[in-house]
Amino acid sequence: MKKDAERLQMSTSGKKQRQPMRSALPFAIFLMIFVAAILGGAAGDNYLIVIAGFVVALLVSQSIKVAQQWEKAVVLRLGKFHCLAGPGIFFTIPVIDTTPFWIDQRIIATPFNAEQTLTKDNVPVDVDAVLFWMVWDAEKAALEVENYREAVSWAAQTALRDIIGRTMLSEMLAGREHIDNELQEIIDKRTAPWGVTVQSVEIRDVIIPEGLQNAMSREAQADRERKARIILGSVEQEIANSFLEAAKIYGDNAIALQLRSMNVMYESLKERGGLVVVPSQIADAAALGSCLGLQLQTKQKSKTDERQEE
Repeated sequence: MKKDAERLQMSTSGKKQRQPMRSALPFAIFLMIFVAAILGGAAGDNYLIVIAGFVVALLVSQSIKVAQQWEKAVVLRLGKFHCLAGPGIFFTIPVIDTTPFWIDQRIIATPFNAEQTLTKDNVPVDVDAVLFWMVWDAEKAALEVENYREAVSWAAQTALRDIIGRTMLSEMLAGREHIDNELQEIIDKRTAPWGVTVQSVEIRDVIIPEGLQNAMSREAQADRERKARIILGSVEQEIANSFLEAAKIYGDNAIALQLRSMNVMYESLKERGGLVVVPSQIADAAALGSCLGLQLQTKQKSKTDERQEE
């Protein structure tokens, strides 16, 4: 509910017509002339001076206009376009000239969105985006379209729906930059006749249904598990090939096999210690009896030598 209210506020903020800032200079001039007329009329005891001063003050104040640095005023004379005025102070003819439009020429950020729009693969998505644009021709913005702010907002929203309808969900999630550039070209082409240029378009968020999010999460998890099993199988294959090559070497060389058997026993005794029971076939194959006998004789001889020395 909160998300819907936020989107509604974002959508309406881009369509709201901003009121231009007005200067207090015309009102100050009106007061100065009118007060001077009152003082002059009171001094000469002539009320006609007061009335004439009020009319002059009103006409002068109505003829003086001040445009801010970032805006242009569209002046119509008897209903027809006369000129663009501003920024700064300018003068108009009261009653004959009117300034119905004050065009802001700064860069404007307009949020827009597309709700429950189907992608090319029939997936409903909600997309939020921001449009950065500015008025480069104030005359066209005032005369070619009724409300250029609202028109830009609607053009951006329809272009976004069109892009979503011919884009796959995977492309939308992975290629936002490409979609941003395409949106900018489409919107700029539509708004150029109105004197509006698009600076950039940025997609803020792409929301997909919760059920689809869970399905995509399970799919990604299954894909990762599949890759892990493939890697494990390739490792097992490499180990099996290594064992196969080692078996060929041991089959061709009996001494190598004996050395390997003795090394295995040595490593077992070295790491764990204790008693090792060796089957007779393995002992015969490794000639362990002869080795142990030689080892025993060597130990006995060393003990005899020690006694003789004593």
